[in-house]
Amino acid sequence: MRCLLLSSTALLCAVAAPRAAAGQRPPELAPNAPKDKPVAAVLECQRAAMYQAIEPYAARARASYPSVRRRFLAGLPPRHTLFVTTRLRDAAGREEQVFVAVDGIRGSVIHGRIWSQIGVVDGFRLGQPYAFPDADLVDWTIARPDGSEEGNLVGKFLDTYAPPASCAEPGRAG
Repeated sequence: MRCLLLSSTALLCAVAAPRAAAGQRPPELAPNAPKDKPVAAVLECQRAAMYQAIEPYAARARASYPSVRRRFLAGLPPRHTLFVTTRLRDAAGREEQVFVAVDGIRGSVIHGRIWSQIGVVDGFRLGQPYAFPDADLVDWTIARPDGSEEGNLVGKFLDTYAPPASCAEPGRAG
Protein backbone atom coordinates (compact mmCIF):
# COMPACT_ATOMS: atom_id res chain seq x y z
CA MET A 1 0.00 0.00 0.00
CA ARG A 2 1.12 3.55 -0.60
CA CYS A 3 0.26 6.87 0.95
CA LEU A 4 0.26 10.36 -0.39
CA LEU A 5 1.75 13.33 1.36
CA LEU A 6 -0.29 16.36 0.45
CA SER A 7 1.36 18.86 2.78
CA SER A 8 4.69 19.42 4.42
CA THR A 9 3.60 17.11 7.25
CA ALA A 10 4.65 13.47 6.91
CA LEU A 11 1.81 11.03 6.39
CA LEU A 12 2.24 7.44 7.59
CA CYS A 13 -0.23 4.76 6.55
CA ALA A 14 -1.21 1.33 7.78
CA VAL A 15 1.77 0.97 10.09
CA ALA A 16 0.20 1.25 13.51
CA ALA A 17 -3.16 -0.44 13.80
CA PRO A 18 -5.93 1.19 15.77
CA ARG A 19 -8.17 -1.03 17.85
CA ALA A 20 -11.14 -2.55 16.13
CA ALA A 21 -14.57 -1.73 17.49
CA ALA A 22 -16.32 -4.50 19.38
CA GLY A 23 -17.43 -7.25 17.04
CA GLN A 24 -15.21 -6.15 14.17
CA ARG A 25 -12.41 -8.33 12.91
CA PRO A 26 -9.21 -6.32 13.17
CA PRO A 27 -7.55 -5.68 9.81
CA GLU A 28 -4.33 -7.59 9.36
CA LEU A 29 -1.19 -6.33 7.75
CA ALA A 30 1.81 -8.68 7.69
CA PRO A 31 5.07 -7.31 9.09
CA ASN A 32 6.71 -7.93 5.72
CA ALA A 33 3.99 -6.15 3.72
CA PRO A 34 5.32 -3.58 1.23
CA LYS A 35 6.25 -0.34 2.96
CA ASP A 36 4.59 2.92 2.07
CA LYS A 37 6.46 5.45 0.00
CA PRO A 38 4.66 8.77 0.48
CA VAL A 39 4.61 11.19 -2.43
CA ALA A 40 5.13 14.84 -1.54
CA ALA A 41 2.58 16.96 -3.38
CA VAL A 42 2.51 20.18 -1.42
CA LEU A 43 1.46 22.65 -4.09
CA GLU A 44 -1.97 22.53 -5.72
CA CYS A 45 -0.33 22.12 -9.14
CA GLN A 46 1.66 19.14 -7.82
CA ARG A 47 -1.48 17.51 -6.48
CA ALA A 48 -3.33 18.14 -9.76
CA ALA A 49 -0.43 16.63 -11.75
CA MET A 50 -0.36 13.60 -9.47
CA TYR A 51 -4.14 13.09 -9.70
CA GLN A 52 -3.91 13.31 -13.49
CA ALA A 53 -1.03 10.82 -13.55
CA ILE A 54 -2.82 8.25 -11.36
CA GLU A 55 -6.18 8.49 -13.12
CA PRO A 56 -5.58 5.64 -15.62
CA TYR A 57 -4.61 3.36 -12.71
CA ALA A 58 -7.57 4.51 -10.61
CA ALA A 59 -9.88 3.84 -13.57
CA ARG A 60 -8.53 0.28 -13.83
CA ALA A 61 -8.96 -0.18 -10.07
CA ARG A 62 -12.57 1.06 -10.24
CA ALA A 63 -13.26 -1.25 -13.19
CA SER A 64 -11.99 -4.29 -11.27
CA TYR A 65 -13.69 -3.33 -7.99
CA PRO A 66 -17.03 -5.13 -8.69
CA SER A 67 -15.31 -8.53 -8.68
CA VAL A 68 -13.37 -7.63 -5.52
CA ARG A 69 -16.63 -6.46 -3.93
CA ARG A 70 -18.26 -9.83 -4.72
CA ARG A 71 -15.28 -11.70 -3.26
CA PHE A 72 -15.36 -9.57 -0.11
CA LEU A 73 -19.09 -10.12 0.35
CA ALA A 74 -18.64 -13.88 -0.16
CA GLY A 75 -15.90 -13.85 2.49
CA LEU A 76 -12.19 -13.40 2.00
CA PRO A 77 -9.86 -16.16 3.22
CA PRO A 78 -8.69 -15.94 6.84
CA ARG A 79 -6.24 -13.12 7.59
CA HIS A 80 -6.86 -11.40 4.24
CA THR A 81 -7.91 -7.76 4.60
CA LEU A 82 -9.51 -5.48 2.04
CA PHE A 83 -8.29 -1.90 2.12
CA VAL A 84 -9.65 0.76 -0.20
CA THR A 85 -8.19 4.12 -1.04
CA THR A 86 -10.28 7.27 -1.15
CA ARG A 87 -9.83 11.00 -0.62
CA LEU A 88 -10.98 12.82 2.47
CA ARG A 89 -11.99 16.46 2.17
CA ASP A 90 -12.35 18.86 5.06
CA ALA A 91 -14.36 22.05 5.50
CA ALA A 92 -11.36 24.15 4.39
CA GLY A 93 -11.23 22.28 1.07
CA ARG A 94 -8.03 20.36 1.81
CA GLU A 95 -7.74 16.81 0.49
CA GLU A 96 -5.84 13.78 1.68
CA GLN A 97 -5.72 10.35 0.09
CA VAL A 98 -6.09 7.62 2.71
CA PHE A 99 -6.61 3.93 3.23
CA VAL A 100 -9.84 2.61 4.71
CA ALA A 101 -9.96 -0.90 6.19
CA VAL A 102 -13.24 -2.30 4.91
CA ASP A 103 -15.67 -3.66 7.50
CA GLY A 104 -18.67 -3.99 5.22
CA ILE A 105 -20.27 -2.98 1.97
CA ARG A 106 -23.97 -2.17 1.82
CA GLY A 107 -25.34 -1.32 -1.58
CA SER A 108 -22.92 1.13 -3.12
CA VAL A 109 -21.56 2.36 0.22
CA ILE A 110 -18.24 1.15 1.63
CA HIS A 111 -18.05 1.12 5.44
CA GLY A 112 -14.78 0.86 7.30
CA ARG A 113 -12.21 2.60 9.43
CA ILE A 114 -9.64 5.15 8.36
CA TRP A 115 -6.36 3.24 8.32
CA SER A 116 -3.93 6.10 7.72
CA GLN A 117 -2.34 8.65 9.97
CA ILE A 118 -3.99 11.96 9.11
CA GLY A 119 -1.60 14.78 8.33
CA VAL A 120 -3.50 17.26 6.16
CA VAL A 121 -7.27 17.32 6.68
CA ASP A 122 -9.03 18.31 9.87
CA GLY A 123 -11.86 16.37 11.50
CA PHE A 124 -10.56 12.86 10.75
CA ARG A 125 -8.39 10.43 12.70
CA LEU A 126 -6.77 7.02 12.47
CA GLY A 127 -9.32 4.31 13.30
CA GLN A 128 -12.34 6.56 12.84
CA PRO A 129 -15.38 4.85 11.27
CA TYR A 130 -15.88 6.18 7.78
CA ALA A 131 -18.37 5.40 5.01
CA PHE A 132 -18.33 6.65 1.45
CA PRO A 133 -19.92 5.85 -1.92
CA ASP A 134 -17.94 3.42 -4.02
CA ALA A 135 -17.92 6.06 -6.78
CA ASP A 136 -15.26 7.82 -4.63
CA LEU A 137 -12.99 4.76 -4.67
CA VAL A 138 -9.48 5.50 -5.93
CA ASP A 139 -7.90 2.07 -5.47
CA TRP A 140 -8.24 -1.23 -3.59
CA THR A 141 -5.74 -3.62 -2.03
CA ILE A 142 -6.15 -7.06 -0.52
CA ALA A 143 -3.40 -7.59 2.05
CA ARG A 144 -2.47 -11.25 2.42
CA PRO A 145 -1.00 -12.91 5.50
CA ASP A 146 2.25 -13.75 3.65
CA GLY A 147 2.92 -10.02 3.11
CA SER A 148 1.93 -9.99 -0.54
CA GLU A 149 -0.89 -7.88 -1.86
CA GLU A 150 -3.38 -7.96 -4.68
CA GLY A 151 -4.50 -4.83 -6.48
CA ASN A 152 -2.92 -1.57 -5.36
CA LEU A 153 -2.57 -0.36 -8.93
CA VAL A 154 -2.31 3.29 -7.91
CA GLY A 155 0.16 2.53 -5.12
CA LYS A 156 2.42 0.51 -7.39
CA PHE A 157 2.42 3.34 -9.92
CA LEU A 158 3.24 5.87 -7.21
CA ASP A 159 6.36 3.85 -6.37
CA THR A 160 7.76 5.15 -9.67
CA TYR A 161 6.26 8.64 -9.65
CA ALA A 162 7.85 11.92 -8.64
CA PRO A 163 5.68 15.03 -8.64
CA PRO A 164 6.85 18.07 -10.54
CA ALA A 165 9.38 20.07 -8.51
CA SER A 166 7.61 23.25 -9.56
CA CYS A 167 4.39 24.16 -11.32
CA ALA A 168 6.33 24.68 -14.56
CA GLU A 169 7.64 21.08 -14.68
CA PRO A 170 5.53 18.04 -15.67
CA GLY A 171 5.30 15.02 -13.33
CA ARG A 172 7.52 12.12 -14.15
CA ALA A 173 7.38 8.37 -13.70
CA GLY A 174 10.64 6.51 -13.35
